[in-house]
Amino acid sequence: MQLFGKMSLLLLGISMSLCVSAEQTKVVEFNVKPGGVVHTFSERLSKYECIFTYASQGGTNEQWLMSVGLSEDDQLFSCSVWRPQGKSYLFFTQFKAELKGAKIEYANAFSETAVSGQRDVPLKPDEFTIGESTVTQTDGKFNAQLSKLTVIGRTRHEEL
Repeated sequence: MQLFGKMSLLLLGISMSLCVSAEQTKVVEFNVKPGGVVHTFSERLSKYECIFTYASQGGTNEQWLMSVGLSEDDQLFSCSVWRPQGKSYLFFTQFKAELKGAKIEYANAFSETAVSGQRDVPLKPDEFTIGESTVTQTDGKFNAQLSKLTVIGRTRHEEL
């Protein structure tokens, strides 16, 4: 990605965080459960929804967070799913984040989440695939490590 493209994404992320008010942000805790069974967790905000679907192996339940937010102008809907303690010790066999009511403009996935002054460690670009409304693992490329997933979508407004 060219420097201009990276700067645009950075500015989009900064403007998204500055434009979201407390009334338009929701953070909820949920358990990520191993066992190889497909699980789904979702959260709504206004008429928009974020759906996180996954299957993982190893270890025990981990506490994760999901944050959904809506910009003050209702143009951007964001969803982040992450393990606040940092690196997950589970091995993910699959994952998918889906936005309902918004078209993805930016997404990124991370194998480790920043804690204690460390930085987020992004997955390699070929480990996940970004579609119009979903972000999924790339079969055969994904290395089973996931600790954070961030998605920002432009809402679909009907202009009068």
